[in-house]
Amino acid sequence: MPYLDRQNRICGFLDIEENETCGKFLRRYFILDTQANCLLWYMDNPQNLAIGAGAVGSLQLTYISKVSIATPKQKPKTPFCFVINALSQRYFLQASDQKDLQDWVEALNRASKITVPKGGSIPPATEIAKPPVVPQAQERKPQVAYKTEIIGGVVVHTPISINQNGGDGGEGSDAAAH
Repeated sequence: MPYLDRQNRICGFLDIEENETCGKFLRRYFILDTQANCLLWYMDNPQNLAIGAGAVGSLQLTYISKVSIATPKQKPKTPFCFVINALSQRYFLQASDQKDLQDWVEALNRASKITVPKGGSIPPATEIAKPPVVPQAQERKPQVAYKTEIIGGVVVHTPISINQNGGDGGEGSDAAAH
């Protein structure tokens, strides 16, 4: 049964499939650490392990794309099973009962959701509608049409400008007109 530890992390035992296709589940102690943004699993409760014994597995919460209850087609004969989709891998876990299953799936989905802060971080609509102020030094030069030719195997771009009368000033007349 998942519970909150002293550091406000969700903890408890689950069975995890050794590798995706073998069907062999191993009992592990899981810690959902939202502060560190990861799901860790240990051989046993870290309090019962030797000092310095680390996690046997971990998963960054940002890599989780979906947590759902496993379908009978995915895992027949495995009750209370759920699947974590992360990157290009699936992790099959088995809870001890239906309540544990629901609690873990909800907790993992909550923890792995991308959240956008509400309130003052979004500028008012009037600020969004204003065009950006460009300093004089950074003003863009007017766009100029050009003719592209290949001369002797080299690409040559020749500017084309329109003279003051509205007619075509021809190539290179840009410098003479201004």
